[in-house]
Amino acid sequence: MKVLVTGAAGFIGYHVARRLAESKRCEVLGVDVIGDYYDPALKGARLEQLAQLEKFRFVQGDFAEAEKFSALVAQFKPHYVVHLGAQPGVRYSMENPGAYQHSNLDGFTSVLEACRRTPPKHLVFASSSSVYGSGAKAPYREDDNTDQPVSFYGATKKANEVMAHSYAHVHGLNVTGLRFFTVYGPWGRPDMAPTIFARAICEGKPLKLFNHGKNLRDFTFVDDIVDGVVKVLLYPPAERPTPSMRIFNLGHHRPVETLLFVRMLEELLRKKAEIELLPPQPGDMFETCADLTRVQAAIGFAPKVPLEEGLKRFVEWFRGYYNL
Repeated sequence: MKVLVTGAAGFIGYHVARRLAESKRCEVLGVDVIGDYYDPALKGARLEQLAQLEKFRFVQGDFAEAEKFSALVAQFKPHYVVHLGAQPGVRYSMENPGAYQHSNLDGFTSVLEACRRTPPKHLVFASSSSVYGSGAKAPYREDDNTDQPVSFYGATKKANEVMAHSYAHVHGLNVTGLRFFTVYGPWGRPDMAPTIFARAICEGKPLKLFNHGKNLRDFTFVDDIVDGVVKVLLYPPAERPTPSMRIFNLGHHRPVETLLFVRMLEELLRKKAEIELLPPQPGDMFETCADLTRVQAAIGFAPKVPLEEGLKRFVEWFRGYYNL
């Protein structure tokens, strides 16, 4: 079967594309613009790994360029589409909202239009726990109110869910949105907490923890996320007249304080951190925790990798990739 993966040079996109291509049952076409939000060399290194796989091909391009992307989809004719390309980052969305409009709003419109013109069996796209926002109470459930995201990034992901619902309703697309919860692991982005924390510890630099390190995060190992993505992908929503748009949480359901997360990294790296405790940061959520009842009932999803094991694997990769 043919699967198109956007954001294939990104963190989660790389892992999903690799899992699908290694199965040898899938012909995988990866698409990525390879932007400079973070070091393109890391994206290039991921692509070098993927290039070794017989069932993977790559096209560099911007999925927000609607006509070009629609032509690519029409030519490839994927059975399944996994849309993981996006402009990430909560804090950066306050500095450069235009990047989020381009990738997350215009870009997602382009993906939906391409799938309308050349319908796949199933379109799965990345949403985020950031949609829950103000007033949300843990554990977060998919039917909770998500009308008050506290970051522009979260607002764009909420918009993606509403846009997808309209295309499912009007055009009959089978669509599933996945709300990811604090994904970590090997090949992770350098702007994410695990790499920021590990680098600061290794280099002996001050490590800033907002909300005095008391924020709770539902850290989810990337292999568990990939398991969820692939299982969901292969089980589209039921055909009409039943609704053809679904939302699932994908998380670990065991939130951990960021300060404890740092202490675990210290032990693995065998070096103490110079911690600087700071007040809460605007746009941050104090706690994330996924209720997994719905996704467990639908596909039997259950995270398998405990934080201790996941962090060990992350540190092994971190030391090797950054030569530390």
